[in-house]
Amino acid sequence: MKFGTGYAYWGTEWKCDYLEMVNKVADIGFDVLEIGADHLYHMSEEEIDNLKAEGLKRGITFTTNSGPAKKYDLASPDEAIRRQGVEYFKEILHKMARLGSKSLVGAIYSYWPVDFSYTVADKEAAWERSIACLQEIGAVAEELDIECPLEVLNRNETYILTDCKEAIEYVDRVGSKSINILLDTYHMNIEEDNMYDAIRKAGPLLGHVHVGECNRKLPGMNNSINWPEIGKALRDIGYDKAVVMEPFLLSGGEVGRDIRVWRDLSNGADEADMDRYITDSLKYLKECCQG
Repeated sequence: MKFGTGYAYWGTEWKCDYLEMVNKVADIGFDVLEIGADHLYHMSEEEIDNLKAEGLKRGITFTTNSGPAKKYDLASPDEAIRRQGVEYFKEILHKMARLGSKSLVGAIYSYWPVDFSYTVADKEAAWERSIACLQEIGAVAEELDIECPLEVLNRNETYILTDCKEAIEYVDRVGSKSINILLDTYHMNIEEDNMYDAIRKAGPLLGHVHVGECNRKLPGMNNSINWPEIGKALRDIGYDKAVVMEPFLLSGGEVGRDIRVWRDLSNGADEADMDRYITDSLKYLKECCQG
């Protein structure tokens, strides 16, 4: 397994200096930095090449996370919006290939955060629309040797995929070897009867893992989740891909609004404290996952 973190842990806006972030996460001991897909979409070739070079220098690989805007909704009843989404993700995949990023993760089957502004009563129709789009995107991903793990979210953030069983059926219907499943301990804590069994059920379809406590604190901060059992479940299925922290401790800004962090969860931490928290969490997570 490789261990990573999302870029947004240290800030309250969906942005950062990625070159600086590569060095920060490398110094802490991570293998992977998860970057924003929309950021990559807007990067120039020179910016991508510089980021790739910095990653190679520091031994950091990149996974790419998308919470797509509503204008890219692959489940939309509006064909023009769906086409715009397909072209958007094709461009991201090509830029990922230039960067050397091998995993496009997230709720790319719809948009995020979902506002449920149009009816979700006909879920089957939404599945059919988004599956057709993902078959087209999956074909490009296959050509580029990139995986697209679809994130299973909780009921408050999507209506498309909310548990592992549903995700398996959906991915089977897409039928692309590049399209698989992302399970997140935060979301599983809400939706799964047994999150450890869900990991085992996903088995070889598990392409990516996000980790965080039930209130999105760092793994081990309150042990609301049995992390040794998470590690055992991953070892049981021979999982050898990325385990990426997705912690959110700070309130305010775009991040606090979108993640719904309405109070400070960091105990008034400064940057040095935040660094220490995540360093300790990484050590603990490795112990739990590696056995």
